[in-house]
Amino acid sequence: MRTRIKICGFTQVEDAVIAAGLGVDAIGLVFYPPSPRHVSIERAVEIVKVLPAFVTVVALFVDEQEAQIREVLGRVSIDCIQFHGDESADACRIYNKPYMKAIRMKPGLDILAIAAQYQDATALLLDAYHPGVKGGSGSQFDWDLIPEKCSLPVVLAGGLQVNNARLAIESVRPYALDVSSGVEVEKGIKDVAKMAAFIQAINESDG
Repeated sequence: MRTRIKICGFTQVEDAVIAAGLGVDAIGLVFYPPSPRHVSIERAVEIVKVLPAFVTVVALFVDEQEAQIREVLGRVSIDCIQFHGDESADACRIYNKPYMKAIRMKPGLDILAIAAQYQDATALLLDAYHPGVKGGSGSQFDWDLIPEKCSLPVVLAGGLQVNNARLAIESVRPYALDVSSGVEVEKGIKDVAKMAAFIQAINESDG
């Protein structure tokens, strides 16, 4: 099975266009104001407008108000929602939109029970736990915490970069890898060479 590739945290139109040209499967747009990768609705519209067919657009929210989420969905062409906070399964379902639930990994979590709780999610996104930081920390977690079999596809995030992409695939066998800081010049600004190398490393691992 081919490992899918999501690059998250785009703030620049040209970066998203380049990523699409390099063969990324999905781009992530962060609608979380405290994040340095936060985008306005207006900028999100600009980015989505220039993307080619078959690139999935993922909107990331962190414990956001329903009205704000609905405003984004009403104005931006979003394919999938990524809930990165403490949202309940019921709160994730009300938008009638495919969604992923992000889990910040730490010892003692029962991932299989969480997967059952969010059974209608399209995937579980497993990220590093960092106190006070809801993702995008650039930290890697202990992959041994991930069960060998899960009822939902696993999207692996947290501290990924070209140097550990192959190992991540061999160790976890995830449905997809999700990278942000590992392919940046600075937060929100992507590095073309790093994006290209990351995608190439994944494609070569699958080959």
